[in-house]
Amino acid sequence: MALILGIDPGSRITGYGLIQTTGRHIQYVASGCIRMTDQSLPLRLKQIFDGVRQLIEQFQPHEFAIEQVFMSKNADSALKLGHARGAALVAATHANLPTAEYAARAIKQSVVGTGAADKKQVQHMVMQILKLAKSPQADAADALAVAICHHHTSMSLIAISKNTNTARHHLL
Repeated sequence: MALILGIDPGSRITGYGLIQTTGRHIQYVASGCIRMTDQSLPLRLKQIFDGVRQLIEQFQPHEFAIEQVFMSKNADSALKLGHARGAALVAATHANLPTAEYAARAIKQSVVGTGAADKKQVQHMVMQILKLAKSPQADAADALAVAICHHHTSMSLIAISKNTNTARHHLL
């Protein structure tokens, strides 16, 4: 059993999503957004750090997953996103959580089946996978998608490991 905290970083809104996994079974735990006040970037980064740290203290997740920075046409936006990711990553590593990072296309591919999915498609599939009565807010849905992607990736790695060990056993 594992509790996974997924983060969709942003310098104005950082989404979070928690799922509990047992084998292939996934269960929704919580989701929401850390909304920054209209302050300087350093103070917003502190809000992200404090918010993620508070989530970690409250829920005690076993694993942490976050979306990687994607290259944007606007360098300033990409830099701010990188800072937001850094604040969240520091909170996770400060709590000694194992961390994983996933590209946006890989997250969409894992949840929707195509790396070119839009936010509405991600929201819809997150709702279906987690059997939610209503669609989570877009940033929270993206964070839940990060956590789901991490779980799917972990399950694939376990399956590959078992197949490799079985093949080695047969060779001996």
